[in-house]
Amino acid sequence: MVIFAQQTMEQGLSYFPFVQKYYSSLETGEDLQTSAACPVPSHLPLRESAREALQQVHPDVCKRFFGCGVVIPEKLKGCSVLDLGSGSGRDCYILSKLVGEDGHVTGIDMTEELVQASRKYIQYHAEKFGYARPNTVFVEGYMEKLSEAGIQNNSVDVIVSNCVMCLCPDKRAVLSEAYKVLKEGGELYFSDMYASNVVPDSFKDDPVLWGEGMAGALYWQDLISVVKELGFSTPRLVAASRIQVYSPELQKKAGDIKYASGTYRIFKLPNYSTQTKALITYKGTVPECAECFELDSSYSFKTNVAVEVDAEIAAILKYTRFSSDFVVQMTDKPDSGLSSAEQDCHLSPFWLADKLRSCVKQCSKTGKAGVCGSETASGANVGAQTLQGYSVSALHL
Repeated sequence: MVIFAQQTMEQGLSYFPFVQKYYSSLETGEDLQTSAACPVPSHLPLRESAREALQQVHPDVCKRFFGCGVVIPEKLKGCSVLDLGSGSGRDCYILSKLVGEDGHVTGIDMTEELVQASRKYIQYHAEKFGYARPNTVFVEGYMEKLSEAGIQNNSVDVIVSNCVMCLCPDKRAVLSEAYKVLKEGGELYFSDMYASNVVPDSFKDDPVLWGEGMAGALYWQDLISVVKELGFSTPRLVAASRIQVYSPELQKKAGDIKYASGTYRIFKLPNYSTQTKALITYKGTVPECAECFELDSSYSFKTNVAVEVDAEIAAILKYTRFSSDFVVQMTDKPDSGLSSAEQDCHLSPFWLADKLRSCVKQCSKTGKAGVCGSETASGANVGAQTLQGYSVSALHL
């Protein structure tokens, strides 16, 4: 078992007032002292349905968005979705449109002010989306104690989380609770802030470092170990960008610790005994992915083209909501898996950010965020995107 620097839930309660007060006092994401709330460059463009949903979200909700990525996975129609640390409710309302009137979205946040503010717009968005009744609720509670907030075990298809785990002292408790409430075959799709090394305990005594996510950022290699210990699949890295610290004072406090934003997806898979490789053929049936389905930054499946994958990738595509979109043919080739060095390379947000040559420049008060430069793993250009009111242009260098 991996032991990493973090507090238990009980020890962490003393830090929650710091975070609650810090975020209650922020008027916009631009008030943060790092680029964590700026849009994260991705090798994947924002899908049209998500773009349209974002444009329909009330401006006041977008204004108080503090996330560090775009946590909108594919194929959500009819799903039950849980947003951990829902904040202003921006992502919940985007998801509300994408799951449809028969789907359901729950947002949970520990900050009473943000929960109350989010609730004000429930009816607005239901009417905006043409729903006969709202499909979104917001509850006040802790991500470490989902059952106490009324979230039932094995009840959720997809969990999303947008740059809030770094504000939680007990990461293992959050991930363990997420595993419990997910249905078998369910997915946790999340963006968060990660450290280049284990964060010193001294950081945890600084309320500003806590509020900015720097004190609570998990060492990225610990994430891999912890989720696998809890029963999740190996994390799949979707997008990454280095995070810039604006404040000279915070730069000095951070010392040699660097930060990156990473978007990962992990799955709650059933037990499977197959340890051979498989041939996977994508049918082209995932909505808005007619020509190609991008599982992560490493795996891309073109329609009607067979691709050899390892046993775990085959299980992800066979036992999740994507099962009807793929033909899975097991082979007799043994699956030896990735070496530790290969896994570290492909799952490091710092490695991917450098490969994409991407970092997010400071968000100015005019509401603009620029990308230093981004090249996709395949070398393709990434088009201009509009996220949370920012204009983001990814440049092919």
